[in-house]
Amino acid sequence: MRTAQTDSLTKQKLLDAAQELMLAKGYTATSVDEICEAAGLTKGSFFHYFEGKEHLGRVVAQHFYASMQQLFQSAPFHQKEDPLDRVFGRVDFLIDLSRGPQSGRGCLLGTFVQELSATHPTIRSVCANCFDEAARSFKRDLDEAKAKYAPRGRWSTQSLAEHLTAVVQGAIILAKAKQDPKVMEESLTHFREYLKCVFGR
Repeated sequence: MRTAQTDSLTKQKLLDAAQELMLAKGYTATSVDEICEAAGLTKGSFFHYFEGKEHLGRVVAQHFYASMQQLFQSAPFHQKEDPLDRVFGRVDFLIDLSRGPQSGRGCLLGTFVQELSATHPTIRSVCANCFDEAARSFKRDLDEAKAKYAPRGRWSTQSLAEHLTAVVQGAIILAKAKQDPKVMEESLTHFREYLKCVFGR
C-alpha cells in the first residue's frame, strides 16, 4: 500500500533522474525509458505521477529552479544590511559557484528554452516565469541600492536585473562551446565592474 512518503520519494527519484539526464543530453534526447531505468522504477510508476514527457518537462523545470532558489536563499549575502552590499554579494556568490565542480552542468532552464521555445510553449512559459522570479529577487535589492546610491540614475532596475540573467545564460553557452569553465567567472567579473560604474563606486 502506497504512503505519502513513498509517493514523495518515488516522484523525487524520477525528477532527479530526469534532471541529471536532461542536463547532460537535453530534453529531446532523453527518453522516458532512460529516466525510469536511471531511477530504478517502472513506466507504471512514471505515469502514476506524470501525464507524459511534456508534463514531466514542466515539473522538472520547476524542480530545478526550486533547488537553485533554495541554494540562493541560504547564501550569506542576504544577511547584509546595506542593499548595495547585497547586490555585489549576489554577484560574488555566483562567481564562487562558477568555480565549483557543478558549474559545468549548465542550467536546465536555459537548455530547455534554447531547445524547446518554438515547439513546447508550456515548458517555455514555465522557464520564463522562473527567470522572471529570479530577476524580481535581484530587482528588490537593486531598487533599494538605487534609491540610496544612484537616485538620479536613468537606468532601469528591471532591465539591469534581467541583464544578469542574460550574462549568466550567455556565459554558460560560451563556456560549453569553448569547453572553458573560466568563461563564467570572467563574464560575471565584467558584470561586477559594470555595476561599479552604474553605482559610481
